[in-house]
Amino acid sequence: MTDEPLLKTDRFELRRPTVTDLDSLCALVEDEETRRFLGPDRSGRQAQFERLLRVAGSWSLYGYGALLVRPAGSNEVIGSCGIFHSWRGFGPELGMDDVAEAGWIIRRDWWGKGVASEVMAAVMAWFDTTHPGKRVACMIEEGNVASQRVAARLGFERYASHVPEEDDPPTLILLERIQ
Repeated sequence: MTDEPLLKTDRFELRRPTVTDLDSLCALVEDEETRRFLGPDRSGRQAQFERLLRVAGSWSLYGYGALLVRPAGSNEVIGSCGIFHSWRGFGPELGMDDVAEAGWIIRRDWWGKGVASEVMAAVMAWFDTTHPGKRVACMIEEGNVASQRVAARLGFERYASHVPEEDDPPTLILLERIQ
């Protein structure tokens, strides 16, 4: 794989992750506030390695996956955004199994600067061109208002909610975008 960007925006470059990005992925989610809406804590090296393998599998099997975000001209990873193939296990009636799923994680010191909206708009445009007519889903914790705003800007609409079977679970808002 290459360090060359797959996509560029005015301010950012997005590239496919490589095995050498494990430290950057760990650093991205080491901040507790950044992880607040990401579900159970999966910030350890093993969890991030497994995530890296899932991303590689999504790219290999489906032709799309998460991308690492860096400021233009920099090697500093400030986010992970993209559309990846997912199977959440909520059951077929909720539409989150065997689906293209959009997601974004932005490092906290870059919050409030429009990063997620900018890079995900580029990702969605690329996806619409390379995978036309495909439904894209996403799920956002009910309290994550900033991500709900990003999803609305990208054309996602709420279609259901889900409460996972765990102790004190957050309500997940399920959204979809149909081209």
